[in-house]
Amino acid sequence: MSSLVMYRNGAVYSQADPFATAMLVDGDTVAWVGQEAAAASLVDDRVRVVDLRGALVAPAFFDSHVHLTETGAALASLDLTGVGSVAELLRLVAVDAARHAGAVVGAGWDQSAWPEGRVPTAAELEEAGGGRDVYLTRIDVHSGLVNASLARRLGLAGTDGWDGGSTVVREAHARVREAVLDFGDAARADHQRRALRHLAAHGYAGVAEMAAPHIGTRRDLEILFELLDAEGDDHPGVHAYWGEAVSTPEQARALADSFGPGRLAGLGGDLNIDGSLGSRTAYLREPYADDPGNRGTLFLDAAQIADHVVACSSAGVQAAFHVIGDAGVDEAVAGFRLAAERIGTAAVQAGRHRLEHVEIADESAVQALLELGITVSLQPAFDAYWGAPGGQYEQRLGAERSSRMNEVGRFLAAGVPVCLGSDTPVTEASPWAAVKACLEHHTRSARVSARAAFLAHTRAGHRAVGAPDPLAGQLVPGAEATFAVWAASELAVQTPDARVSSWSTDARAGTPMLPVLDEELPACQRTVRRGRVIFDALEGEGAS
Repeated sequence: MSSLVMYRNGAVYSQADPFATAMLVDGDTVAWVGQEAAAASLVDDRVRVVDLRGALVAPAFFDSHVHLTETGAALASLDLTGVGSVAELLRLVAVDAARHAGAVVGAGWDQSAWPEGRVPTAAELEEAGGGRDVYLTRIDVHSGLVNASLARRLGLAGTDGWDGGSTVVREAHARVREAVLDFGDAARADHQRRALRHLAAHGYAGVAEMAAPHIGTRRDLEILFELLDAEGDDHPGVHAYWGEAVSTPEQARALADSFGPGRLAGLGGDLNIDGSLGSRTAYLREPYADDPGNRGTLFLDAAQIADHVVACSSAGVQAAFHVIGDAGVDEAVAGFRLAAERIGTAAVQAGRHRLEHVEIADESAVQALLELGITVSLQPAFDAYWGAPGGQYEQRLGAERSSRMNEVGRFLAAGVPVCLGSDTPVTEASPWAAVKACLEHHTRSARVSARAAFLAHTRAGHRAVGAPDPLAGQLVPGAEATFAVWAASELAVQTPDARVSSWSTDARAGTPMLPVLDEELPACQRTVRRGRVIFDALEGEGAS
């Protein structure tokens, strides 16, 4: 079969030609991008033609924060997203317990809008589960629910993070996860494969896997590497992080190399400085509005952060941390500044270090991140899920504090490098929903254009993991042929400012157009990585 494939009769998102309707792929490389008249002259017997029928070809998305095993497990377990009450959750647990033997494992519940104003008790879960083990992960995966007999069997009494009820956090939650989710190697590989296929079907051709000891064992990441060795060409590219702290350059090198040369993108990712807002473990300057006296949990202080940054910088390894609360961000900034005092600001900047989430950051923190060359990995769906008036963020923090969260536009305006992800399974891996969330952020000043969000969810993801190819995430001649084909009813140039026209067909604008996201989101028809089709639903055409 010829390695030359012409995609034509559609639209191509390319800086090479903002009004391109066709693209020629030669093996794993974009050979040409242009308009229909020129495309016709390039087609001969060597070229296989794919009729796009008006579809959009665009650079494939890069999800900058995923958990593959957990996503695959969630896709295969009891889906509790959208559950609206304690009563509904208990009903679903009872139905699942009646269907099969073994533990009832569910994921995705979020009690912030439940009318009962509480979570189910351990006794209620015991009754609904009919004596089976019940473990239900909260949507943020920082806490869970267990029934009474499971808590007794695991000996949770006296364990940090369990107060005798149904909720488990911190050490208790980690113990439950290790016991209940001990899938075995084959099952873990199945979950990872399921997650990768799911991501490919949603237009992702690259992801950053955020593995850590408190999420999954080291063996979990080793299984992923084995899967990629065997099947990697059939899946999105994976850039893996391991969230374990080090204190010397020797430790950093040894830990990174222990997974195999070049395996890890960095040490960190979900190396937690603090926890999550949903589970009230994010570290705050002031107490939670709905839990006075609780400021959350600090897992790493400035000295420990500095040790990790210095060790990684000196070893040539990217460092990364999970941080959400404003006091947690303060600690992160203090740690990076301590590191800069020890090895110099230039050495810290050269490390290309990153912070995950950074949900609450004031102006001084934003300026510090810019000064220190730190990339922020943000999840726009967090605001879409929980940022509405009266939503979870307002419940946890009050109206004033919650209005200055997940401010994509603020970071971009300041010049801080931004990449976007989903944190799947915490939020749905839906890239156009993430772009839409940026356009429609609940805080107007935090909104950005569709183009800015798209670039942060494509090109910026490659840059954040240190991809050596300067053309990664673009569709221009000479670039890697990594793209997705989308069914989209209308294209436009969209801005978040109602005072500015949100669409343009003026050729002088020179801006490639993206799908209108007012109602139905675009459907992925094909995902291609390095010229190889990794997902295909394009009618009437086989793999290219």
